[in-house]
Amino acid sequence: MGLRWKVAQAAEIRWWKKYLAKKDVDTYLNWKKKYWIDFLKKLNLQIPIGVTCLDAGCGPAGIFTVLDEQTVTALDPLLDQYTQELDHFQPEHYKNVTFINTALEKFQPTQSYDYIFCLNAINHVNNLAQSLDNLFQAGRKGTQIIISVDAHNYKGFKYLFKSLPGDILHPHQYDLKEYVNMLHQYNINIKDTILVKKEFFFAYYAIILEV
Repeated sequence: MGLRWKVAQAAEIRWWKKYLAKKDVDTYLNWKKKYWIDFLKKLNLQIPIGVTCLDAGCGPAGIFTVLDEQTVTALDPLLDQYTQELDHFQPEHYKNVTFINTALEKFQPTQSYDYIFCLNAINHVNNLAQSLDNLFQAGRKGTQIIISVDAHNYKGFKYLFKSLPGDILHPHQYDLKEYVNMLHQYNINIKDTILVKKEFFFAYYAIILEV
């Protein structure tokens, strides 16, 4: 898995550079902020002013971009490269955010958070079990944890993607039932599972949990 994850990370930064190459910075960031606002509305989530939030696997324009009245920690193993290679990631613009260049499985939380987001990131990690452990260790009683995943719609394509791989950006290939079963092992309350978007190979789900 280590080699596959390293290949995925190299592909990730290449994907972002290609994707953002011809996108105006302000136009893209305004679009992305609207995307996150709509995402929270779809999940019926209102994040109170002043709470603490963790954006794990934040990418260059994660949900931290709309959490400007909260105290946020945002982490990603490619943050240094985003800073150097992407005009669209300007960490100095987010005064309320502490950015940490680290992988989720290496993250050692020094505090607990009111809200924890891991959006379209958990299937990008190297060590899935350790990453989930660290997410839950960053919570406390009452913490809301929101995990979103691309879940396979068809078993045949899932096994094909695992073996080729057919999806180089995602080292982990699971369906929704498998993700839910993983979360049940932590004896945590799964409050809701919401279908955000469905495409042919994958359905994009948000799973809302409470510690």
